[in-house]
Amino acid sequence: MKKTFFSNGKLLLTGEYIVLDGAKALALPTRYGQYLDVAHTTKNTIHWQSFDADGSIWLDQEIQLSTVFENKQDDQNSEVNTLVKILHEAWLANPEPLNDIKGLSVTTKLTFPRLWGLGTSSTLINNIAQWFGIDAFDLLAKSFGGSGYDIACAQNDTPILYHLDNGQPIVEPVAAFNPPFADNLYFVYLNRKQSSKQAIESYRRRRNSVPPVRAKIDELTQQILHSKSLAEFSHLLQEHENIMSEILGLPALKVLAFPDYPGTIKSLGAWGGDFILATANENPEAYFKAKGFEIIIPYKEMILDRGIDFSEGDF
Repeated sequence: MKKTFFSNGKLLLTGEYIVLDGAKALALPTRYGQYLDVAHTTKNTIHWQSFDADGSIWLDQEIQLSTVFENKQDDQNSEVNTLVKILHEAWLANPEPLNDIKGLSVTTKLTFPRLWGLGTSSTLINNIAQWFGIDAFDLLAKSFGGSGYDIACAQNDTPILYHLDNGQPIVEPVAAFNPPFADNLYFVYLNRKQSSKQAIESYRRRRNSVPPVRAKIDELTQQILHSKSLAEFSHLLQEHENIMSEILGLPALKVLAFPDYPGTIKSLGAWGGDFILATANENPEAYFKAKGFEIIIPYKEMILDRGIDFSEGDF
């Protein structure tokens, strides 16, 4: 009998980096995500296969159960080591799924290209947590680490407000974030995957400037959530970018790469890679494609939101 699990991908609209220090962030679950299928076999191993969105296999490994129980690390394969560590921590939290079994066939399938940075790791962790019946935030803390907003997105079907209170995740699903100007919002892939771990390490070296602006980021997050016009939304995004630019000691991406773009550009998550959000009065595909960026996804095609449109007075 096969069991199937699914988790949503993620994008972080506000509070990047500072969410680690308690700031309130507006996070958006995506329509894209990852499946995990588990079936029992008689192989005496865990046969693990991970498929990218195009159907190609990026991980195909036979893992001995003893490797998981003992957390044995293979010096030659960091991806397998990471997987074994996650499974080991899940097993420690709840041994039952691996008790009295002969073998397993486990398959993961992304519905977005792995290099897009929409949460290959967080969707995996949340799926494994569902499989083992354990707390995904705890599993994240014992494996990858991070703020946990991506786990919250994996578990929610509407945008969320997220923050840490003494290290504990606080998740507030919002009725909807489907503003009347949603058709003027586009996500653009920057053709490169940004390392979240490296970005966080860089931020931590400069974090002394954070406490004075955390309250301002909280305020901006609320204002952005309740924006009623594209002009207001764009102005608030730019203010957020200016604050983060100063904290990180980095020029805002629009200044660096798109100075002639007529709309606003907001970095999402780790600066310098993955996706950006672009506001536009008209479809900006021609502009970005001329600069070599072929993947431009309208807001409504990217963001999962099964809530109620507050622009109609229900928020």
